[in-house]
Amino acid sequence: MFSEYRDIDGILALADESIKHDLLQQRGIAIWLTGLSGSGKTTIAQLLEQRLKEENYFALTLDGDALRNTLNKDLSFTTKDRSENIRRAAELAKLLVQKNIITICSFITPLQQHRNIAHSILGNTYFEVYIECPLSICEARDVKGLYKKARNNEIKDFTGIGSAFEAPLQPWRTLNTSHQLPEESARILFTQIFPHISNALV
Repeated sequence: MFSEYRDIDGILALADESIKHDLLQQRGIAIWLTGLSGSGKTTIAQLLEQRLKEENYFALTLDGDALRNTLNKDLSFTTKDRSENIRRAAELAKLLVQKNIITICSFITPLQQHRNIAHSILGNTYFEVYIECPLSICEARDVKGLYKKARNNEIKDFTGIGSAFEAPLQPWRTLNTSHQLPEESARILFTQIFPHISNALV
């Protein structure tokens, strides 16, 4: 079952419980998935978390929508608030990584300046993964119906329509989901992060 988290206290309590049971024989890193809405970030994050748990790694997913509805519900979508949204998410991820928890972060993170904020907070534990997918395909998928609302002016400043998305300059890895199934993307990503989380590095 994929994890759902309501608040910081719940996340950290779960982390502390795992430590008590001596589960964290691993190295904590932050896998930061960035890309347009509909590119597949959430699905890949969930599949990767599931695979990690199957391999006896302790992992948590921080999802942009979930944080927007809880920790960051006071923030709007102005440039300033978008930056603050990412700063808070990165600080939370840092707390988890410091406990050697593999933290999967699924956030649109539309601008390079936003990704720079996350990187500056997380340092060498920050692994940026660009979930690349053309806007036309993301809009055709429109899983949440958000693009339709944006086109009808029901949502302002929606990334890709009313607000810009800048492709990452130097992502750690790029996964092109326009021709790759989420399961394949998650499998590739697991293989690539394995050397950075394995017990040998602890």
